[in-house]
Amino acid sequence: MTHANLTVFHPAVFALLGIPGLEAHHIWLSIPLCLMYITAVLGNSILIMVIITERNLHEPMYFFLSMLAITDILLSTTTVPKALAIFWLHAHDIAFDACVTQVFFVHMMFVGESAILLAMAFDRFVAICAPLHYTTVLTWPLVGRIALAIVTRSFCIIFPVIFLLKRLPFCRTNIIRHSYCEHIGVARLACSDITINIWYGFSVPIVMVILDVILITVSYSLILRAVFHLPSQDARHKALSTCGSHLCVILMFYVPSFFTLLTHRFGHNIPRHVHILLANLYVVVPPMLNPIVYGVKTRQIREGVAHRFFDIKAWCCASLPG
Repeated sequence: MTHANLTVFHPAVFALLGIPGLEAHHIWLSIPLCLMYITAVLGNSILIMVIITERNLHEPMYFFLSMLAITDILLSTTTVPKALAIFWLHAHDIAFDACVTQVFFVHMMFVGESAILLAMAFDRFVAICAPLHYTTVLTWPLVGRIALAIVTRSFCIIFPVIFLLKRLPFCRTNIIRHSYCEHIGVARLACSDITINIWYGFSVPIVMVILDVILITVSYSLILRAVFHLPSQDARHKALSTCGSHLCVILMFYVPSFFTLLTHRFGHNIPRHVHILLANLYVVVPPMLNPIVYGVKTRQIREGVAHRFFDIKAWCCASLPG
């Protein structure tokens, strides 16, 4: 039996357990998770539609916001449907290649969203600190290059993870005590040295995200200094209100992500099901709240949503017989 357990193999499938320790509550946990996922997809889809259809929103700020919405949809869709399949249908199996693909997209969306937030901070910096040069600095060719750089950087940082996982021999078990695949969780099932996985998985993406945080902090320090040098209180209030929604989104992204990372790395006394529950909430709560925050705090988006709503209502009324 011992010899069989130590057999080296590349598993055709892994088995995701969901949230170990809370199996009896899977159905109840799936209800809010499903509602939050639907809200996230609908909210971000509406946001993208409004930005595309409203000509007054065809500005760099809203272009980056649409990129953020697409990233949020991809992040939650990569993880939540499989978790719901586990909770509802007991569909625990996931193919090895599908698991690696899920790892790739989860981590790529995380790194990509951090870069998008940095681009949005740069946009606000130029708009407030050099408003007269905004249109000459943030030209559409530059915005396109920034978008390409975000995608390229995220891809190049996370793509090596695929090879780091595929090179590993696995043994003993193919059971993943999680509701979705993530890099280190899969690597720990291997029966060989995973030092390079741990080094790369924790160091390279985290260093890049920390660098983004530092640059965002510098940008907002300069923004705040410029705001408090404005001559009138109304001008200061207007400038701060344009940054308020972005600051909320930054906090909703970085605070839970670093809290989850630190508790996973150092919170050894925290039960495993708490770690996994937080990981599930992290991939759905910020994507759900981001369009709500921008919808509440940004007048142009509120007006765009209202305009689309009344257009749909008028079309429905016109299509009724009689």
